[in-house]
Amino acid sequence: MENAQIQGTSAIEARLAELGLTLPAVAAPVATYVPAVISGNHVYTSGQLPFIDGKLTVSGKVSDNGATGVTAEEAKALAATCAINALAAVKSVLGDLDRVTRIVKVVGFVSSDPSFTGQPGVINGASELLGQVFGDAGVHSRSAVGVAVLPLDSPVEVELIAEFQ
Repeated sequence: MENAQIQGTSAIEARLAELGLTLPAVAAPVATYVPAVISGNHVYTSGQLPFIDGKLTVSGKVSDNGATGVTAEEAKALAATCAINALAAVKSVLGDLDRVTRIVKVVGFVSSDPSFTGQPGVINGASELLGQVFGDAGVHSRSAVGVAVLPLDSPVEVELIAEFQ
């Protein structure tokens, strides 16, 4: 990864590339807020939807069998996409993800069928991705919450708090 830093790419972005991922452009807010703010030595992101190329490609509620639109496995992958979008928001205010010293907290919301209780497994998509990208610094506290509906009928939404130097 040292070579990546010499060429102008951060070590974290080089790690993302190793995983076959790139940071997208920061999604434009869908209401009156900003994607991320700095307070002290923490970055707080707004909730990030699983936008791909600026579009929500999947909508609906999560259920065990996908009968309400989205399976738990599909939603887990969408939660990882939300985490990537959150990292893009962090980079937008820090300029370099190598400044992140720890992912402190992740909050994930899952638009769920009333009988679905697998919200923690869905939000594992975000948690596992952050662990792959940041290693021990990606291990965080977390909440996984089932909700009736999310903006734009998104199946998942993820926000995070990152510590930086």
